[in-house]
Amino acid sequence: MIEFREIGVRYGTQVVLEHVNFRINRGERVGIVGPNGSGKSTLFRLILGETDSDVGDVIIDENPRIGNVRQHLYPDTPGETLLEYAMRGISGLSEMETEIHRLEDSLATAEDARERDRILRQVGELQTKFEHLGGYDLEARVKGSLGGLGFPVEDFDKPFASFSGGWQMRAELSRVLASKPDLLLLDEPSNYLDLPAISWLQRFLKSYEGTLVLVSHDRYLLRTLTSVTVEVDAQTATRYNGDLDFYLREREIRYQNLVAAKANQDRRIEQLQRFVDEFRSQATKAAQAQSRIKMIEKIQAEAVVLPRRSQAAGYLRLPAAPHSGVETARTENLFFSYDGKRNVLHDVNFSIARGERIAIIGFNGMGKTTLLRILAGTRKPTQGTCTLGHQVKVGYLSQEFSETIPPDVSVFECAKRCAANLPEKDLRNQLAAFGFSGDDVTKLSGVLSGGEKIRLAFLRLFLDPPNFMLLDEPTTHLDLEGRETLEKALKLYTGTVCLVSHDIEFVRNTAEAILEITPEGVRRYPGGYDYYLEKTGGMSDTVRVVEPSALPAKEQTSSDSSAPRLVGKELRKARAAARERFAPEIRRLKEKVAKEEAEINALEAELEEVSSELFNPKPETDFGTLNRRLKWIQDRLDTFNEEWERDASRLDDLQRQQAEAQDEVGG
Repeated sequence: MIEFREIGVRYGTQVVLEHVNFRINRGERVGIVGPNGSGKSTLFRLILGETDSDVGDVIIDENPRIGNVRQHLYPDTPGETLLEYAMRGISGLSEMETEIHRLEDSLATAEDARERDRILRQVGELQTKFEHLGGYDLEARVKGSLGGLGFPVEDFDKPFASFSGGWQMRAELSRVLASKPDLLLLDEPSNYLDLPAISWLQRFLKSYEGTLVLVSHDRYLLRTLTSVTVEVDAQTATRYNGDLDFYLREREIRYQNLVAAKANQDRRIEQLQRFVDEFRSQATKAAQAQSRIKMIEKIQAEAVVLPRRSQAAGYLRLPAAPHSGVETARTENLFFSYDGKRNVLHDVNFSIARGERIAIIGFNGMGKTTLLRILAGTRKPTQGTCTLGHQVKVGYLSQEFSETIPPDVSVFECAKRCAANLPEKDLRNQLAAFGFSGDDVTKLSGVLSGGEKIRLAFLRLFLDPPNFMLLDEPTTHLDLEGRETLEKALKLYTGTVCLVSHDIEFVRNTAEAILEITPEGVRRYPGGYDYYLEKTGGMSDTVRVVEPSALPAKEQTSSDSSAPRLVGKELRKARAAARERFAPEIRRLKEKVAKEEAEINALEAELEEVSSELFNPKPETDFGTLNRRLKWIQDRLDTFNEEWERDASRLDDLQRQQAEAQDEVGG
C-alpha cells in the first residue's frame, strides 16, 4: 500500500532521514517507534503530502481514504456543535446527502419516464456510495466513539469551540475513527486521553479492519494492536516483522552486532592511522600512506551509526529516602471546590502507608491532579483535612515540570539554583548520578530531550531528598527507553510514591494499589492495576460510556418484558461478572489459537518452499535431506491442525456461553 524508496529528508543542515526503504502492506498493523525527534512524525507528513522528501519517493497504491488526527482544529461552521463537528469526518458526505434529497424531490415532479429513470439511476448510485461510506449509521458510530472517549451525552449539543484543547483533540479522534478510513494514521493518540479512554480506544482499534499505522511510546497500545514494528533511529528506518516484544528482542541482537561492527571499524581506522602517522613523511612510503588515507575516508563514509537510543536512555538513580513515620498521609472527609458551588472532590477518605506505590486513576476532570496538589500542599481542602505523617517530606513533579526548567541556562546553573550552598564538587557528583557528566552539564536546558529534562527535574527534587514523591504524568515526554528507566528507578526507590499517569503499562509496572476517582467518590483497591480491572470488570463499564437510556427516545430499543431488569451500575456489574467468569480461559485460548495459526502459516510456507525445490531441483539439491524435512513438516502440520481445530472449537463454545450468560442478566 505504501512504499518508501530511498527517502532522504533534511531540515537545513540537519539530516533527519537518509536511505529509508520499507513497505507497509494493506491490512497491516504497524507500530512506529524511536527516540523523540528521530523523524517518526516526518514519515506521516510524507504520507499526507504535507512535506516533500529531498530525495526518493513515497508511493501510495490504491488511493486509500486516509484518517489522520489534525493538530490544528477549528469548527467547520460558526456555532457548530460537538456532534456536528464529529459527524463531518467524511469529506463530501453531507453534500452527497443533500444531493440525494434534491434528486428525490426532483423525481416527484419529473413527468418524462426517461427523465425519471435517469434520476432513479443517479439516486441509486449515490445511495450505494453513501452506504459504502457508512453514511446511514454515521451518527450512531460518532455517538458511540464520543461516549467511549469520555464525552457525556449532554455535551453532544454544546458548541465545539467551548471545549478545551485536550477535549477538542478527543473530538477530532472520534471524528476520524467514525469515518472508517482505509488507512488510519495515529500520532501519539494517548497523549490527550485518560486510562478509561485509552482502554476504549484499544478495544475499538482491535476491531478496526483497515491498515493501521501507529506512532506511539505507549507500550500497552503497541503490544496489543501492532504486529509489525518500524524503528526510526540513526537517520533511517528499520522494519521488524513482529510485535513490540519481538522488536525489543531483535533490536538488542542487532544493536550488539552494530556495536561489534563499529568496534571493528574503529580498530581498523586506528591501525591505518598509525601507519599514516608513522610513514607519511617518508618518501618511500608516501604512496602507501596516501592509499591508507583513502581507505580511512572510505570506511568513514560507510561508518556504522549506533542508534541514538543507546545514548538517550541514560539512567536515573534516586537516593535513599529519609526516614518517616509509618503513615505517610491521610485524608478525612475531604472536599474541594474551585468555585464554591461544584465539588471536584467530595468526602474523600484514605490513608497512605510508608513505602506504598499508589496510582490515582479516573476520567479527565475527575480531580486527579487536584488531589495530588492537595497532597503536595499547593492546594488547601475546601472542607475536611489532609494530614502528612511524621517527618514526611514531599517532592512534587507537576505536569508542567519541563516548563519550570529555565530554558536559557545551563544544566549546571539550573541545578545550582536549587542548591546554592552545595559545594561545586558535590553538585557535579549529584549531576553525574543523574546522568549529566562532562560536557552535558554545559548544555542549555532548553535543548534537552524529554528524558534528559525529567532526569534534571528529578535531580532538582533530590538535591533536598524527599520521602514522599508525587508524580503527575511523568511519562508524557519520555520515549520507550525513558519510561523503562523511570520504572526501574521507582521500583528501587525506598520512599512512598503517589502518581497520576495515562500510561497503562507504566501504572501496571509501578503501582501496588489503585485510587479510583469517580462521580460517586474515591475508592481504594489494595492490589495493582490488573487486580483493579479484575474487581471492576475492566474499563468498558464506566460512567462515561453512553448508555441506551441516555440517548434520545428514537434510538432506544423497546422491550415487552414485564420482568424486573437490572439497570445502570447494577447491570454493568452483573454483565461484567458474567463476562469475567469466562474471560481468563477465553484469553488463554485466543492466544493459543493465534500461536497455532502462526505456526501453521509458517509450516505451510516452508512446505511450499521445500516442495518447489523438489519439483525444480538444482544441481546441488540434496533429495534425502529435503524428503526428511518434508516428512517432518507434514507431521508437524498434522499435529498443529488437530490442536487448532480442538482449541478453536472450544473457543467458539466459550464465547457463545459468555454471550448467553450476559444476556441472562439483562443483555
